[in-house]
Amino acid sequence: MEKTILITGATDGIGLLTAQKLAALGHSLLLHGRNPEKLERVKSEIGGKFPDVKLSGYIADLSDLSAVGGMAEGINADHQRIDVLINNAGILKTPNVITKDGLDIRFVVNMLAPLYLTEALLPLIPLDGRILNLSSAAQNPVNIDALKGDVQLGRDMEAYAQSKLAITMWSRILGQQLENGPLVYSVNPGSLLGTNMVKGGFGIDGNDVNIGADILVNLSLDDHDAPSGSYFDNDAGSFGAPHPDALDNAKSVAVVTAVKDLVKRLTS
Repeated sequence: MEKTILITGATDGIGLLTAQKLAALGHSLLLHGRNPEKLERVKSEIGGKFPDVKLSGYIADLSDLSAVGGMAEGINADHQRIDVLINNAGILKTPNVITKDGLDIRFVVNMLAPLYLTEALLPLIPLDGRILNLSSAAQNPVNIDALKGDVQLGRDMEAYAQSKLAITMWSRILGQQLENGPLVYSVNPGSLLGTNMVKGGFGIDGNDVNIGADILVNLSLDDHDAPSGSYFDNDAGSFGAPHPDALDNAKSVAVVTAVKDLVKRLTS
């Protein structure tokens, strides 16, 4: 059955390859990108190869929650249903790590933006739909003061790993809250895949990006017995345990509450 699938960060890396694979299977795609020229090129390339696939594109800088809100408004106006939301976009290394709101950009792009977008689009996602949140094997305890911008972290990887634990925590809580659906999974797509993020952050070619795209296609379309809120570790090839903090309800609630408070402050 044809599904309508939204992919953030769909103009390169895992997101782009996932979009290409889903288009080959005949699914309708909503593609998000930050750069208008790149997004149009991707739409043109996919549309040229798969002319029967319905494609739409949305531009937003995910470090700016007002832009995220504008994208959500556009999607809500254009579509009545989204079967799968893949919160794929992420950032590790960039010259300017502090946003105009004084927050670390890794927390904003990797955590605040997915939560804000997802909550805005939940009315469009059916009970049998899916929400996939990109996590990572790199997960470190979340410093809530750093999340709120009161403390600046010294290393790119530290901020990235904390943001990825935060989205894993939120995924588990959201899965518990949406007990009747849609399904929510956090996903480590595979370590050191050969994306621009990995090449720029670690100076290595990395592993085959198909490893990550294939698991996102699988989790988008295939049935799984794992309960909502579960974590899929693609390094192990199975659902498994995330960082222990993600299984700690008190710590998870504290982080998610801080994130929601920030989102409310930045968008009100």
